[in-house]
Amino acid sequence: MRLLFPLCLLLCSAALQAEPSFISRLLNQPVPGGVAVIPLDEGSQTPAPRYEGKPVLVVKEQGKQWIAIVGIPLKSKLGGHQLDLADGRTLAFKVEGKHYREQHIKLNNKRQVNPNPDDLARIQRELAEQTQAYQTFSPIQPSNLLFDKPVQGPLSSPFGLRRFFNGEERNPHSGLDFAVGAGTPVKAPAAGKVILVGNYFFNGNTVFVDHGQGLISMFCHLSKVDVTMGQSLPRGGILGRVGSTGRATGPHLHWNVSLNDSRVDPAIFIGAFKP
Repeated sequence: MRLLFPLCLLLCSAALQAEPSFISRLLNQPVPGGVAVIPLDEGSQTPAPRYEGKPVLVVKEQGKQWIAIVGIPLKSKLGGHQLDLADGRTLAFKVEGKHYREQHIKLNNKRQVNPNPDDLARIQRELAEQTQAYQTFSPIQPSNLLFDKPVQGPLSSPFGLRRFFNGEERNPHSGLDFAVGAGTPVKAPAAGKVILVGNYFFNGNTVFVDHGQGLISMFCHLSKVDVTMGQSLPRGGILGRVGSTGRATGPHLHWNVSLNDSRVDPAIFIGAFKP
């Protein structure tokens, strides 16, 4: 009987050590379009891991354990993946499956489904601008990883939908939509710097905010933009107003979150992810 109490202490200690960290519980959803949280070595030097050749976000949790927070592209294959470390070692992780449903949308503007040659030239120019913004990797540490909702309202179209416009399949839905009225203020879910403002063929009035280390928010279809390039935004700072510019059937907010240049489900960062 004397052994029972020490044995209980050992088992309880092991259970506590095995318990996932707060950030893992919050963010670790290793599916296509999701996020993988990967423990790294402890140490004073900031590690510099890469995934598919791109630098990834790292934070030191509770001042002890370095962890990598990796965005997984929506088109990723299931199964084994790896994180490449600066010293040549690799860390393996697994991407699991997730089903994304379909969405069928009817558009009266046929050019928004099949753009003409002039539209296509414009779209290519705009894509290059936005791709460059998504690839931004600044050294600043994100102010918070549990994001605030940019607007208060019901979620409408979720991330990852297979989208069909007038019966023709197009790219999957790369963000999260909120069903809110025109003119609703849009707030920054975390502090950051405005790195791109534009009016685009598909996105309409658009703002990109860099939260640090490849963690980027994009807000589009805005009726009004209230910020300028290079402006620093506090958490909760107003960046624009909800609208229906670009390819939209009505007023709503479309919010993208990008991590290491991979569009991931914003619902993960607001505690609304559904496996």
